[in-house]
This record gives sequence, C-alpha cells and structure tokens, in this order.
Amino acid sequence: MTAVVISGTGLYTPPESISNAELVAAFNTYVDNFNRDNADAIASGELAALSHSSEEFILKASGIKSRHVVNKAGILDPDRMVPHIPDRSNDEASVQCEMAIAAAREAMAQAGRTAADIDAVIVAASNMQRPYPAMAVEIQSALGIDGFGFDMNVACSSATFGIQQARDTIANGSARCVLMVNPEICSGHLNFRDRDSHFIFGDVCTAVIVEREEDAVGSDCYRIVDTKLQTMFSNNIRNNFGFLNRGDDSGVGASDKLFVQEGRKVFKEVCPAVAKQMSEQLEKLGIEPGSLRRMWLHQANLSMNQLIAKRVLGRDASDDEAPTILDEYANTSSAGSVIAFHKHRGDFSSGDIGVLCSFGAGYSIGSVVLQKC
Repeated sequence: MTAVVISGTGLYTPPESISNAELVAAFNTYVDNFNRDNADAIASGELAALSHSSEEFILKASGIKSRHVVNKAGILDPDRMVPHIPDRSNDEASVQCEMAIAAAREAMAQAGRTAADIDAVIVAASNMQRPYPAMAVEIQSALGIDGFGFDMNVACSSATFGIQQARDTIANGSARCVLMVNPEICSGHLNFRDRDSHFIFGDVCTAVIVEREEDAVGSDCYRIVDTKLQTMFSNNIRNNFGFLNRGDDSGVGASDKLFVQEGRKVFKEVCPAVAKQMSEQLEKLGIEPGSLRRMWLHQANLSMNQLIAKRVLGRDASDDEAPTILDEYANTSSAGSVIAFHKHRGDFSSGDIGVLCSFGAGYSIGSVVLQKC
C-alpha cells in the first residue's frame, strides 16, 4: 500500500474570545430577565424558574475556561445570545471559506506546498453554512487548486474520517496530495440560553495536508500507520435543524433545532467505546500502549479524555501524554484533536508514535495512528 503522510497542519483562531466569567454574566442576566418577565407564570406553576450558571460549575463540568468565537457581542447580548454574522453576497468569500483559507495557507507553507501541488480539497466539519455549492469547491477555487473538492460531515469525528478519506484517495491513485480542512463555527448551533450546554463550544478552523510519503518535501512529516473508523446510531447527541423544518411550522424555534445532548449517557457510553477501539487498534498493530508518545484526543470534556487515556494506558495519563487545549478553545468539534496535534508535536523524534482520536455524535469514533518520519 502506498505510504501516506501528514506533512503540514494549519490553525485559524478567531481574534475574539469569551471567558467563563463573561459568559456567565450574560447568561445570568438573561435568567434574571426571564424570571422577572414570567414571574406570574412561574408563581402559578405554568413555567419553571431558570437557574443561574457559574464559573465553578462550568470548569468542574467541562474543564473549559474560555472559547474563541467569530462574534462576541451578539453572544453576550442577553436579549440576543446568538452570534451576529451578517450575510455576504454570493460574490464574496463565505465565512467558512475565509477561515479555511487562513488555516490552509499555514498548512501548505508547513508542508512546502503550493496550490499547484494539491489535487483535492475535503471540507470535513459538523456544520456547513449552506447545502451547496460545496464549501470545498469554493475553497478550492479561492486557493486556485485544480482537481476536485467535496464536503463531508461526521460531526465531531469529521476530521479523523476526513484524514482516512484523504489517505484512501491518495492510496487508490485519485490524488497525490489532499488538503483537508475543518472550519467549525460551533457558536452558530449552540443554545446559549441552555444552562447545561451554553459553555461547551467555540469557533476555529484547522487544516491538514495529506500526501504520498515519497513526494513529501516538508521537514515535519507523520506517517499514517493505520486508521480505524466506527459508527453506532444514537440520539444522545442530536441537532434536527435542516431544510425540511420549513415543512412543519410547529418546529420553528424549538430547542432541538440546535445542539442537544444527554451528557451523562454520552459519557457513560462513549468513553468505554473509544478506549476499546484504540486498545484493539494498538493490539492489532503490535504497539504497546506504554510506548505511545502522545494521544491527541478530541477536546470535548476533560473528564472524558482523562478516563479514556487511563483505560488505554492502564494508569493516569500525564498532561504531556494527553495534552489539553479545550481550556482555551472549548469544544471545537472536529477541529479539537487536530489543534492538539498542531500545538503538541514539536518534541517528537523520528519513530515516535501517537494516536489522533475523535468521537462524537452518531456515535462516531475515528482513530489515526501516526509515526514521526
């Protein structure tokens, strides 16, 4: 089989950031206003009073301290609590395209590649701002890349699934070099008025260059030793927003048209499944868990990552073995594990092995074993 490597990564971080303190202040103001405006209904039992959030609750529940967003003011406005992202004309670059270009250029520079070297673009993300034309085709055009592009969505596992798709595309000869990007504007699908989830997500874009090892010219390449994907249907993480919603007026504004989850069920069901997949994959490859240099895990919840790493290693993992970036970035869906890989691989030596792993709605699990060339 053709040897394939990741030869470059890129990261675009929105300039605006929201701390837990800022988010809690806006949320609690909304709660106070709601309880005041609905005092009679609450007193009669028709409505339940809303409860405050707190910095302590958020940190304990998730490990998140802040998040980057494409628009801060709209989210922190208690009367709005939705990012303000104005429509652009069809002649302007879309928001996701703009983010992707910035991340892609960094990845291309790191890999020593230009648009002329790339044959395909894959956009793998949880939320696309439109059904068509594909975001990938717009990004391909903006960067001046010949060949083809397409979008794919496997929620928080989109990036790992996208890496396997890129590797397979190269291995079967359809392309020699693929750009895979993950423009995640998660603030657009988050219900900032839901105490249990208003703190979870942030916005970001990551990019990865995947190419044949024999063609790679970059100095920081990672051989894709193996990939493993798994999906299991579950309603415990769901978003019902879509164009068919216009066919039933009763659903307009319903909470299920944004991100919803049964957090405790997700924790209980996903953690053992992820640890089992990684352990079985390593066993198949003859790799002792203790020999792993690092695990770049999906950045959704600190407790989940700690438990998964412990089950794989048979002991608590150090911060060096399983680095965390969600304290600054929050959950950025598919981009989280790639951010961890982007920021925490500079100390790798030739032959060192790590696993890039994501998991999320579906349920979906993707794990990619990488070895420094």
